[in-house]
Amino acid sequence: MTPMNPMNPMNPMPRSPDDPTDPRPTQGHLDVLESPEFRRMVARRWRMSLILTALLFVFYYGYIILIAMRPHLLSRRLWGSTTVGIPLAAAVIVGAWLLTAVYVVWANRHYDPEVARLRDRVRAG
Repeated sequence: MTPMNPMNPMNPMPRSPDDPTDPRPTQGHLDVLESPEFRRMVARRWRMSLILTALLFVFYYGYIILIAMRPHLLSRRLWGSTTVGIPLAAAVIVGAWLLTAVYVVWANRHYDPEVARLRDRVRAG
């Protein structure tokens, strides 16, 4: 725990530059944040997130628009009381799970190793 400044209890005492728990950015942090590698990594993550988000919107809103525009198509009976709409709704949910799995695989293979490499670069000084 950081010692309190007796002159101002709301402002903690300054920490030593060697203190690993000091939350203030070091020059190494600033160098990484300003590096082209970090900017590329962030841009790739945003691109992947936006693509997957767009696909998720297409799944969900496509299904809703299909319900609104072609209710007769979704009300066709497949067997018993099961209509076409029920498996399509399940497919939307499974599609969302698949998009999540795609992101997890991508992050594990590409994003996380890059984050680890940049973190090591900061720790190395």
